[in-house]
Amino acid sequence: MPLSRLLALCLSLLASPLLAQQGSLLQSGGVPLIQSASAALITSRAAPLIPPGQGGAKVQSASLFAGGQDGFFSPAPIRAHRSRPVALPQPGPFASDADRIRHVIASAEASSKGYDSVQHGARVKPSKAPTDMTLGEIYAWIKATPRQPHAIGRYQFIPSTLRRLAKQAGFGPETRFTPQVQDALADILLEEAGLNKIRRGELSRKAFMNNLAKIWAGLPNSTGKSHYHGYAGNKASITWARFDKEMAAIFPS
Repeated sequence: MPLSRLLALCLSLLASPLLAQQGSLLQSGGVPLIQSASAALITSRAAPLIPPGQGGAKVQSASLFAGGQDGFFSPAPIRAHRSRPVALPQPGPFASDADRIRHVIASAEASSKGYDSVQHGARVKPSKAPTDMTLGEIYAWIKATPRQPHAIGRYQFIPSTLRRLAKQAGFGPETRFTPQVQDALADILLEEAGLNKIRRGELSRKAFMNNLAKIWAGLPNSTGKSHYHGYAGNKASITWARFDKEMAAIFPS
């Protein structure tokens, strides 16, 4: 074999492992894995928060109430700061004004799992989706996992409030925690905040919104902050301007 061909063959054999190693750093589309991984990391940090029920990144949310865990109010972890308000998608026609108000509340309280949300600070989650559980099973989970937050569902009901509302609505332990049941429980809270009064013109929109903010820590009051701002790390998850815009579409005056 001529010396020139022998040298060429040796060079090709030496280069092949290097080419194979270089190829191993590329995805099938020719994108370097290192670049792809860093891009994914940047995307995960910069990705916008997706409103409840729309999938995607989870929205960290506090519990329904702020304060003592055994009382009407429950402690809540620090909320993720949102520099820009999250757009509220319209999930089709709203059946009622209460339906639309609940949608606004859920955007401030629930994770992307919506009715199946469980407070992200709970170390031990239920063994199945909340909407597949009965109230009795939820109570059992709460009892079996002390010293952790237990806010659950689209409206982040805490144990004492869940029991009170369920009793008031006539829902026994055998009742499944369906979306319809969760909405019915939330509607009791809307009434306590003055929904029927504002419908009759006996309560201003601002006063009604402030009442809602006293119930759900993720909503701002007229100061622009959560009614429980700074307590147990609470912050409003939406701005007062956005909250007022949504409510003004329901109650113009």
